[in-house]
Amino acid sequence: MPACLRYLCFKEDNSMGLNDTPSGNRIHIGFFGRRNAGKSSLVNAVTGQELSVVSEQKGTTTDPVYKAMELLPLGPVMIIDTPGMDDEGKLGELRVKKARQVLNKTDIAVLVVEKTAGLTKTDKEMIQLFQKKGVPYIIVYNKSDLTEEKSSCGEHEIMVSALKKEGIYELKEKIAHFIKTEDNGFQIVGDLIHPMDIIVLVIPIDLAAPKGRLILPQQQVIRDVLETGAVSVVVKDTEFASTLAKFGDKPYMVITDSQVFKQVARATPEDVFLTSFSILMARRKGFLDASIKGILTLKEIQDGDKILIAEGCTHHRQCEDIGTVKLPGWIKNYTGKNPEFAFCSGTEFPEDLSDYKLVIHCGGCMLNEREMQYRMRCAVDQGIPFTNYGIAIAFMNGILKRSLEMFPAYKEIIK
Repeated sequence: MPACLRYLCFKEDNSMGLNDTPSGNRIHIGFFGRRNAGKSSLVNAVTGQELSVVSEQKGTTTDPVYKAMELLPLGPVMIIDTPGMDDEGKLGELRVKKARQVLNKTDIAVLVVEKTAGLTKTDKEMIQLFQKKGVPYIIVYNKSDLTEEKSSCGEHEIMVSALKKEGIYELKEKIAHFIKTEDNGFQIVGDLIHPMDIIVLVIPIDLAAPKGRLILPQQQVIRDVLETGAVSVVVKDTEFASTLAKFGDKPYMVITDSQVFKQVARATPEDVFLTSFSILMARRKGFLDASIKGILTLKEIQDGDKILIAEGCTHHRQCEDIGTVKLPGWIKNYTGKNPEFAFCSGTEFPEDLSDYKLVIHCGGCMLNEREMQYRMRCAVDQGIPFTNYGIAIAFMNGILKRSLEMFPAYKEIIK
């Protein structure tokens, strides 16, 4: 085996704890194609596991199958096996819709084509869709063992046999080639702070807090602070003010959960930077600019206007849930109006947003950057303002300008 391929292998990621790589930070590799093209067989060959059910029966894969893996040297990846793009009937249409939704989060698409059939109309439509969405793609001609024809392949093409495991290592190498692996140095907060700065993280522990653990943005910010060489001080909102009083020197920055933004702002000295986990996540996912511009629409909300509140994860709703209870209450109180609210969570996000006056999204910590960019563009392209929880809460409490002071580029947007 060539040395350059020796490290291009998969292993199952079963690690637990703070070192677990969340889905939102994994490279998403989606396998697409017609029924019986051999998608599932190829996924199994690439991963070295019986990840997907394989059968001669068309349409064996009825829903997208996700598996967290390690692909060296790329690191953590999410492998996604999708239903056939040529599925038929009402149920088939729903399956195709699910498969198309996967593309919104796919960092690289692998189009599996049966070598003996060649590119069909469905395959060509998928290639056009990849190009339209700007998704890097590879066309894999599977079942090459069934033909003696050895035609040359272009940059985006490769011939393999999932059955005989031929061309699999070469395919992995090609996947690595098309995915940008260089570190862009873009951190959540690390580029805003300095070694030995004191960073206070305010984390409420209430009914909405997960039992025995911190939520993902909190974990990630703590890690980012530590890697910078700064000092992380974690405190509950109820002990925040008394904790500040114990410091000999003022902290450099305070990062708070958005739900207690108002209380924390009152207790934080004016010469100390203040922001929220949600705002930092919006910046990390690349939709902070759109969120700041979008929130200005809140001043124009009227009775009956529809507002979509979207979350990237699914969880058990508590009686004081921020998305379905607190945010609607705060919006009604701020606007003095009675808008209509709609909610979506997890992978469900409506393509048609024309009925909505505003979309308010969570920080998107469980979604990868591509999907958050898709959701933001989906709204902006339809002329629908798009913002996020942290921006909305800071705006309604009159502290948005302050929460953006560490980002000079946005001073002109919020007067």
